[in-house]
Amino acid sequence: MEYKEHYLKGVIEYTPRKIGDARGWFMESYNRQALEKAGIKVSFVQDNISLSTKNVLRGLHFQKPPFAQAKLVRVLSGRALDVIVDIRSNSPTYGHHLKVILDAGQSNQLFIPAGFAHGFLTLEDNTTFFYKCSDYYNKESEGGLLWSDPDLNIDWNVTDPIISEKDLVQPVFKDFKSPF
Repeated sequence: MEYKEHYLKGVIEYTPRKIGDARGWFMESYNRQALEKAGIKVSFVQDNISLSTKNVLRGLHFQKPPFAQAKLVRVLSGRALDVIVDIRSNSPTYGHHLKVILDAGQSNQLFIPAGFAHGFLTLEDNTTFFYKCSDYYNKESEGGLLWSDPDLNIDWNVTDPIISEKDLVQPVFKDFKSPF
């Protein structure tokens, strides 16, 4: 497995090794020991999958403590622009964001610690997004930020994304009080 640490502390991108021949390929998509060697020591309790057409934008979402979630995200088919925002109030990168292209053909994955808002934009039709979560979903603990907040200055590189009503009315960062 290849590991890449990003400038946002605790965020790690990794790509599992594929073994292939004329029949196709094999890979270990999840290996707890390998992740622990990379510094990811989280137990996952829930898996989520979404299927979206091109230009669907979901996010920016998070779960507040005590139900905060670390996530391990990837795409099973298609490609997505994955975006995270550091919402850890004592972090030197508070309010900074990171963008990573997740590509099913590459099989890269992104580990996102608790304390980040997360969203993604699908870049192809039939993009299947998969994520493992370290805690169970809790409706009362939902939180979010407005995807298009000018203070966050995220270039999603899309002019007319498909967005849920809920995501159109999330708070802006300057009014945000972080629970982290």
